[in-house]
Amino acid sequence: MKECRLCPRSCGANRETGVGFCRVSERITLARAALHHWEEPCISGERGSGTVFFSGCSLGCVFCQNREISRGGKGMEVDAERFREILFSLKAQGAENINLVTPMHYAPAITAAISPIKAQLDIPVVCNTGGYDKKETVDLMASVTDCFLPDFKFATGELAARYASAPNYPQVALDAIERMVQHTGRAVFDQRGILQRGTLVRHLILPGNRKDSIRALDLLAERVGAENVLLSLMSQYTPQPGATGPLARRITEFEYRSVLEHALSLGFEGYMQDRSSATAIFTPSFDLEGVSEIV
Repeated sequence: MKECRLCPRSCGANRETGVGFCRVSERITLARAALHHWEEPCISGERGSGTVFFSGCSLGCVFCQNREISRGGKGMEVDAERFREILFSLKAQGAENINLVTPMHYAPAITAAISPIKAQLDIPVVCNTGGYDKKETVDLMASVTDCFLPDFKFATGELAARYASAPNYPQVALDAIERMVQHTGRAVFDQRGILQRGTLVRHLILPGNRKDSIRALDLLAERVGAENVLLSLMSQYTPQPGATGPLARRITEFEYRSVLEHALSLGFEGYMQDRSSATAIFTPSFDLEGVSEIV
């Protein structure tokens, strides 16, 4: 952490004394830890997913709905003992799994904290990422992860540069997803349909960019095989304050249906999202629930 290279930015920041591109130090910083019922059915189930939202991010997408924690610095530092208490509290509430949201820039601290108690948790651990991950960091997180839940956001470096300042995103994300699939294998469910092991790839369709979405699905099928991952095709894009151009509107029915039909033609199986999900009501409040005190 004195010269951080955990993410593809490889910014080299000393996170023991300062912050990196991700805008956080080496110490685990959380914004929320609570049951969440709006993930995919195989993740949320009936009881809810035990989501743990980490502060900071290596991407900084212009359309991020969690900007107050991804770039705004909101959150509370916790030590390993408190982090474990939070995980066991979520389990006690009936969580279907432990869902670590944007955790990769804390990978060493997370794996050190979870490894000793992984067997005691006895529910799947989900690593929920933006897809912009180094293979080596994926390997590290795989030691405590049962299910990977990455995004595959962009097919072209041009779009990734414009919206996330990450022109190398497509290749990096494909490398990372391929490595995730190597660790998890194909999806395994329990008797209630809850994902126990596997990789579920999310793709958010952006307005005015359906051709990029179609190309993204082609790349994913070519690289890892449609049969080896679950696909969650998302229509929830919601314009953020100050958005301009195509990003100032929601996606159309035509845009969504054309991408969905292409996904089906490639043989992907998984989940589609109703366009009514394109609302901020599904974005949780980052009010330190479950972090500042034991629920």
